[in-house]
Amino acid sequence: MTEAHDLKLPGPQPPLQIGMVLYPGLTMLDLIGPQNVLAAHAATHLLWKDRSLVPSDSGVSIQPTATFSECPDDLDILFVPGGIGTADAMADQEILRFLRDRGPRSRYVTSVCTGSLVLAAAGLMQGYKATTHWATRHVLEAFGVECVRARVVVDRNRISGGGVTAGIDFGLTLLALLRGEDAAKMTQLMLEYDPAPPFDAGTPEGAGPELTQRILTVLDPLDQKMRKVAAAMSSNVS
Repeated sequence: MTEAHDLKLPGPQPPLQIGMVLYPGLTMLDLIGPQNVLAAHAATHLLWKDRSLVPSDSGVSIQPTATFSECPDDLDILFVPGGIGTADAMADQEILRFLRDRGPRSRYVTSVCTGSLVLAAAGLMQGYKATTHWATRHVLEAFGVECVRARVVVDRNRISGGGVTAGIDFGLTLLALLRGEDAAKMTQLMLEYDPAPPFDAGTPEGAGPELTQRILTVLDPLDQKMRKVAAAMSSNVS
């Protein structure tokens, strides 16, 4: 029979190493939502080419904490957010080289919103199921990726979240995988994440065709740019 003094509780786990890629025009909430969920369990590395401020698409800038070359070699989580700067990030060879280097060595390769398009441009999503913002699913499919309509898609060590607010769902899903459901549930409670939106307009189906078309018209210049980048690069993605 085991004596009480023989029982040993597991000690605290080392912090997760998370590399979050920055680029001009990223969407702040794509990054901050998951980071806030994971923060208590992680050491976050905000990564860019240098230490200069990186402007988001809402006008708020983010201070990188490390350059690509300073990033730890082996990450638990490699993460890419989306944003209006996605098309430029998809074509940025320095970003793509970094992702291709760290991706195969990372425990999980992840994204929220159009960040999955950047991963696809780096050749890291082919052969996996993934998701993205509802308005850019066709671009992800242009890379030969099986795009799933879901808030969060888990396919082996690839985890992707849908548009913007799905980042919180994404973060909780990832935290449950890495630290257990209790940790994720406690975090959800701490954040009081109990969404009750004032309108049923968070999807094209809920918003209806008129509002959806108005959004698509606003997004059309970015859509055309992403299509062009995807068409130029997809033939080079293995």
